[in-house]
Amino acid sequence: GGGSHGWLNREHIASGALAPHINVWGGEDRFWLGPEGGRYAIYFAPDAPFDLENWQTPPLIDAVPYEVVARTDRSVGLRRRGRVVNREGTTFELRIDRTVRLVDADEAARDLGLERAPALPLVAYESINTITNVGDAAWTEEGGLLSIWILGMFRPTDTTTVVVPFAPGSVDERGPVVNDAYFGEVPPDRLVVEDGVVYFRGDGRYRSKIGLGPRRARPVLGSYDPARGLLTLVRYTRPEGTTRYVDSRWELVDDPYGGDVVNSYNDGPPAPGAPPLGPFYELETSSPAAALAPGESVTHVHRTVHVVGGPDALAPIAESVLGVGPRRIARVFGGSAR
Repeated sequence: GGGSHGWLNREHIASGALAPHINVWGGEDRFWLGPEGGRYAIYFAPDAPFDLENWQTPPLIDAVPYEVVARTDRSVGLRRRGRVVNREGTTFELRIDRTVRLVDADEAARDLGLERAPALPLVAYESINTITNVGDAAWTEEGGLLSIWILGMFRPTDTTTVVVPFAPGSVDERGPVVNDAYFGEVPPDRLVVEDGVVYFRGDGRYRSKIGLGPRRARPVLGSYDPARGLLTLVRYTRPEGTTRYVDSRWELVDDPYGGDVVNSYNDGPPAPGAPPLGPFYELETSSPAAALAPGESVTHVHRTVHVVGGPDALAPIAESVLGVGPRRIARVFGGSAR
């Protein structure tokens, strides 16, 4: 009976049918594997063009059910085993272990660097995601590597703005601040970079995507919708000193391990007159590329916190975690906080 901030494709779920290319189920914490595109893509067959007609989500992360292996009143443990094959023909035998749990408000606040949970409506949850090489061959850069990729899918509004703080420094030192080359350059009325923060529209009206690399990304990102008084915060695990992340762009690139750590996708029509997938917007995080010997594992934790309140009440939280307050966020694209 409460409010829902996530986007679910209720009609598709109720149909019981499977769709070609991708089953857009929705969900605030969706498990995928990378890379999507590039030389080592697992969503495109060998020599297939990088376009929607040839894009195919692997069934292992799209249409195969999990086994429930543990359950409490605050968590569920899931497992799935199978294989994927990349564009170069490398086969990965893997097991996915995933625990989704509700997080206590005070624990969530401490993790965000706050002394205590705010006296506001708050819900927090996280997924603990592990992939294990259960095959006989090591996973190597030469044959292609996988990564854990978590995509939170949320309901868009005309006033939603994605907020991604970044590390300062020169392009020579840290590389470009933001990568907007996924689906074409993002127009300036949808992407603003200033004062250590990237702002990106999350209105579900224009198909676009951005990413930040490991020398720019911080371990937090979020979004704010003044119409609902909704602040969403995402925190994730970032191993120290790791810079090898798979590149999921739909093209062949010079360095397939020079990819992004965090991404945000805004849904919209993929072609003039075509319907959007949702619409929705996404806050995404990835693990480093997983070079695993047989039996080895890598784990990635992705935590989401929703807080609802007025701009003044939310200001200390947003400023502490994202480095910018609600009123400033609301003004970036011409709105106002109420």
